[in-house]
Amino acid sequence: MYKHADDGAVMEFAPDIPRWRQVAEIIRHRIADGTYAPRTRVPSVVQLTSEFGIANATAHKVLRALREEGLTYTEPGLGSFVAKRPAAEPPA
Repeated sequence: MYKHADDGAVMEFAPDIPRWRQVAEIIRHRIADGTYAPRTRVPSVVQLTSEFGIANATAHKVLRALREEGLTYTEPGLGSFVAKRPAAEPPA
């Protein structure tokens, strides 16, 4: 269960799923629903550690996984950004 830190609550992690996977899923959902639009910045390591109460190494793993999936890209010195969404393929 997750409630944003502004609500005064913190992330309750499922014990059987790695924390980085759970946080990555939340970020994936935010990308999919448009919270983070294409070419906009996703949270930094510092922001992820603050919002979710995770370690720096865990936050790095989240960002690396999203980059490897092609959902984000990194601009050195600027941060990570949402990748441009591919055009929908025409129906066959």
